[in-house]
Amino acid sequence: MTAHTEDSLAGMPGDGHGAMEHASAACIGSGISRQLRNDAAISLSMIFVAALVFYLVAASVQALAPSSVFAAGCLLLVIFALVMHGLEFHSVPRFGVANRVTAVRASIISLVSAIIVFDYGAATPDRNQEFLIGLVALALLLDGIDGYLARRFRLESELGWRFDMELDAFLILALSAACYLLDKAGWWVLLVGLMRYVFIIAQRAYPALKRPLPPSFRRKLICVYQVVALLTLLLPFVVPPASIVIAASALVLLVYSFATDVLFLVRADRVS
Repeated sequence: MTAHTEDSLAGMPGDGHGAMEHASAACIGSGISRQLRNDAAISLSMIFVAALVFYLVAASVQALAPSSVFAAGCLLLVIFALVMHGLEFHSVPRFGVANRVTAVRASIISLVSAIIVFDYGAATPDRNQEFLIGLVALALLLDGIDGYLARRFRLESELGWRFDMELDAFLILALSAACYLLDKAGWWVLLVGLMRYVFIIAQRAYPALKRPLPPSFRRKLICVYQVVALLTLLLPFVVPPASIVIAASALVLLVYSFATDVLFLVRADRVS
């Protein structure tokens, strides 16, 4: 369901991408080709300009706050700057159509995040709810397309995998915030989006958690359920107590999945 890895959605721990990491590591230190840098710069610049135009049109049609457009543009600029900085992890000589689709998805997620922060605090947040749901649905659709393209044209790389995974995690965090701001659940629903970042902090304290994990159907299933659950919570007719039950189930399953993986990594570290 994701672009360059099958289990990255919602920031689940990695699962056996060691081979990909070793392959991409081979290109590190060899420098970034001018062709790759130019291709990436041109691609991202064109997508950035197109995104700004879309933001302005959306702001006019949906009566979005000017701060939403500005914030979305700034966020997208930061994301693209990080992608350019990470080109050394791209083991393919060209930027590729898969990464371009992921970049388009980044532009959508940036606007989604900005709307949640700057428009959902308004007195009538419902005016943008259908538009927001449509944007999220489009982002999820592109999430499957870029993965297919990466595999179809042999464009998989560490950069593409990381780019895709971080976008997935950020989208989950944004959706969690939207559910909280819409009073669909208490503050604890934010933990659904923050779980991955807690895991990253834990990796710094306990490096063994950085080890790759084997593929897991359980992890994939729970990832899909998270997105479906949070997207369902955005629907206007889904209200407490039903929304609380849905949010709680997503959080409980996510905690279970992370706990299972953490225990696996801890035991593997003790055996080695």
